[in-house]
Amino acid sequence: MADFRAELGDIPVEDHPRIVQQRSRDHYWYSPVLKAKLDHVTAEIVVSPRNNEEVKTILAAAYKHGIAITPRGAGTGNYGQAMPLSGGAMLNLMLMDQVLEIKPDRVRAQAGAILEQIDHQTRAAVGGELRFHPSTYRMASLGGFIAGGSGGVGSVRWGGLRNLGSILGLKVITCEAVPRELDLTGEDILKVAHAYGTNGIIVEAEMPLTTSYDWVDMIVGFDDFMEACRFGQAVALQDGLLVKEVSPCAAPIPEAYFNRHKSYIKPGQSVVLLMVAPVAVDAMELFVSHQKGEMLYRSDRASEEELKRLPPVYELAWNHTTLRALKVDPDITYLQTRYPSVAHVEKIVGLLGDELPMHIEITRQDGIVTFAGLPLVRYTTEARLEEIIAIHEANGCDVFNPHRYTLEEGGMKRTDRKQLAFKQEADPKGMLNPGKMIAWNDPDFDFNAGRAWLFDGLNPVGAT
Repeated sequence: MADFRAELGDIPVEDHPRIVQQRSRDHYWYSPVLKAKLDHVTAEIVVSPRNNEEVKTILAAAYKHGIAITPRGAGTGNYGQAMPLSGGAMLNLMLMDQVLEIKPDRVRAQAGAILEQIDHQTRAAVGGELRFHPSTYRMASLGGFIAGGSGGVGSVRWGGLRNLGSILGLKVITCEAVPRELDLTGEDILKVAHAYGTNGIIVEAEMPLTTSYDWVDMIVGFDDFMEACRFGQAVALQDGLLVKEVSPCAAPIPEAYFNRHKSYIKPGQSVVLLMVAPVAVDAMELFVSHQKGEMLYRSDRASEEELKRLPPVYELAWNHTTLRALKVDPDITYLQTRYPSVAHVEKIVGLLGDELPMHIEITRQDGIVTFAGLPLVRYTTEARLEEIIAIHEANGCDVFNPHRYTLEEGGMKRTDRKQLAFKQEADPKGMLNPGKMIAWNDPDFDFNAGRAWLFDGLNPVGAT
């Protein structure tokens, strides 16, 4: 490590053990399984480049001295994506936070730019905003979202990050003796999108913009969760209702975990969380009444004092739903699922009941309204968690397992050959985020064997 550090010049380096350990974590603790496996993981130092040339200097030194590099944005991911399984150096990209160029239909920014700050600048410049963002919008970085995310608030209209056109361009730096800057466009973007930084460091991204609105938050109540779910689907199918977020949450989630909004929610109610464009508010009010929903809350009717006290509705949705539950009940965890139809949701709710308080995000994929699930789980044992996953799969529902730290086990259940091939080109020594791409370490791993893959570097010092 001393030889590596000697190559860095005046690039900022942090080596205080407590700070390094803090920077070596993301929200892996959402999962009791990952918490048990990853709690001891830490890097040795944190290195914070300020520009592309300093990233090249760091990666050249890592290649030369065999130092593992784990890239990190704001650390808001949930699967250990940004945790250094081989120790080494954390590459903190948050000092590279500039918006570089704004055009009427697109924005180019550095990887460390915060999503909310990007939108502040694009709204002021061209009246535009990013198409979608995670619920950690006020904290998450652009590079981290692309490397570890898949969609979010806005996916009900725009789909996900891996859809063609959702990312317009990426600048990536390779980990070689002489690192290169590569500008990726078109299909090449998929080589590094959602690859956890295993095959190149994203330093810049160009993203499409859509028209910005002063979105109105709404909470609509229903006595029955399946009615809420059908209402959410119906909203997404209404071409004239411009919405950015549609999320049905089953009782007791709203009453038990949405603490600041509790006064608006009746006991036993399920709700649908909505973000609605101002032009669609009156039509949405009418639609809610036709669908026999109860309008519980509208942000455009809230007082200034209420708006200061209440979080935006997107901070009740996506993985913030899980976070709010964990703050109340530490035995809660979650799954990431996909239900082909309302009938599939109903079947799983019937089978698992209150063991799996249901939380759905209505999204759009290739023009079809889809049910992305982020159900809560009342966790008892890892074996029971695996049974719940098996029940989903036996009933035709996909599970993208958030209790695994590798790319493949999280949902693909197979090797992404293009991402592997790009790693062989861009990171020939395997220095970037070791342990996250199974195919690099164990090309013969059997994804049908039913066993979890364990990276050797996870064994604590002295373990056999």
